[in-house]
Amino acid sequence: MQSKTLNKAVICLSLLGLSLAQNATATEIAKANKKPFLWENATVYFLLTDRFHNADKKNDLAYGRQADAAPLRGFMGGDLQGVIAKIHDGYFSRLGVNAIWITPPVEQIHEGTDEGTGKSYGFHGYWTKDFTKVDANLGSEKDFKKLVEVAHQHGIRILLDVVMNHIGPVTASDTVWPAEWVRTEPTCDYKTADGAIKCTLVKNLPDILTESDKPVDLPPQLVQKWKQEGRYEREVKELDAYFWRTGFPRAPRYYLMKWHTDWIRKYGIDGFRVDTVKHVEASVWKELKQEASAAFEEWKKANPKKKLGDDPFFMTAEAYNYPISDGLQFRMDGGSRINYYANGFDSMINFSFRSDAHLEYETLFSRYANYLQNDLKGYSVLNYISSHDDGSPFDPARQRPFESATKLMLTPGSVQIYYGDETARLLNIAEAQGDAKLRSMMDWSVLQKDRPLALQTKQVPHTYKDSPTYRDLLTHWQKLGQFRAAHVSVGMGVHQQLSASPYIFKRSYQKDGVRDQVVVALDLPLAKTHTITVAPVFQDGERVKDYYSGQSVIVQSGKVELPGKHAIILLGKP
Repeated sequence: MQSKTLNKAVICLSLLGLSLAQNATATEIAKANKKPFLWENATVYFLLTDRFHNADKKNDLAYGRQADAAPLRGFMGGDLQGVIAKIHDGYFSRLGVNAIWITPPVEQIHEGTDEGTGKSYGFHGYWTKDFTKVDANLGSEKDFKKLVEVAHQHGIRILLDVVMNHIGPVTASDTVWPAEWVRTEPTCDYKTADGAIKCTLVKNLPDILTESDKPVDLPPQLVQKWKQEGRYEREVKELDAYFWRTGFPRAPRYYLMKWHTDWIRKYGIDGFRVDTVKHVEASVWKELKQEASAAFEEWKKANPKKKLGDDPFFMTAEAYNYPISDGLQFRMDGGSRINYYANGFDSMINFSFRSDAHLEYETLFSRYANYLQNDLKGYSVLNYISSHDDGSPFDPARQRPFESATKLMLTPGSVQIYYGDETARLLNIAEAQGDAKLRSMMDWSVLQKDRPLALQTKQVPHTYKDSPTYRDLLTHWQKLGQFRAAHVSVGMGVHQQLSASPYIFKRSYQKDGVRDQVVVALDLPLAKTHTITVAPVFQDGERVKDYYSGQSVIVQSGKVELPGKHAIILLGKP
């Protein structure tokens, strides 16, 4: 495990209780208070770029693509400029987001294909045609460079989704790569480790021969493409320099490592979210981490004023169905165990949270804290309630959206907000099939007017009126997010229940000179005044802030008093 160095990262103005103006400038952000940043406590916003925000309608259909896909299976117009615009106007900062995970921006197959659910295009980014270029539907290399720069100016890190397992499906114009590069059969049967690795995930999804050490030439399709684009000589020169420097054989996986790490070397992205981890040999990920780390250090050295800190390159793994209860040892197909943390990963996406979230607060919080303070100490998991390919989200009908936010944002570990969680975006679009149901366009209109949430249940927090609005829900997420971003102990602290009724707990973190403590009370009854015991966490005379109401108070006789109009209290030093 690489050492985890605490670094100071810019936190948004909203953490200081200031309003964040539209189009906040880098100068304004730089004036904000700096708080310690830990990937283990990160609030990661995961978005499908094509489905988030359309800022440039001129790039909606590129490469001759048509608007002829099955429902929610074609490009819908979201682009890199749309993400940049939302960073500029403070949307992510107000949510307390300090990392954005974007789907692969690389050029996708040009045509559509039918996998049994209707004609589909590679809007999601996982059907690669060329790993070295931004897909024109999303924008340009200039747009991607600006995205990273603007995110960094706002104290936000970028997680790039990368694929080592496969290329895009074969179509009439997207021809299959040579046999020394990919296999086209058999389809995975998942009965053994090899039954998940040396196979294709689905029919017509060529699987890269990541186990091979045999030198191969460039696919002729790329040679022809690069010559047409006038960059063949440059790409070959860079590849020659890479293989000379590393001494790697020109095997398929090393080409991909070069292409993936170029995004770090050129733009300064801060980490990888790695796709289909269990479908590639574990040792490959360790090699990728080494190359990515070297590229990141090279970029930081060349751009000392642009880096956010000195933390090492970060990688989180999507090993499908990994539960936090597995600890360090993921249960592979066939029953074998693999320690992905020992093979380059700092974090694993936790597929069990969306079911664990049905637990009561203390059971959930204490269980997760125990995992992270013991078996997983020094590492972390990425918790989520919904995602782009998980058909069993927590609260699929979005009838418990406030509870969803509270549990996700206050559970130990890092968190993944899937785009639209914060606005109860629908997860079961009737006209769509399969995972497309989970991938509707972000509906910004729900925030433009004070529209009531579409709830059939009255299970809403006392904080809000009987008919809470979408703005109320977003505000709830924002308050929790700002609290997390300001206090590393929320995600990484030692958890202890202080009171069962009313439910109150504390979290404490102390490491490398950083000391942070918080006290949280949940599901409080409405009252004229809430009196909360905070001793011995906070001392008499200390000023603490309730991040939910925004009020600051002085501790007196080991207690604080706050107006009783909210059901939640989030206490920490301002």
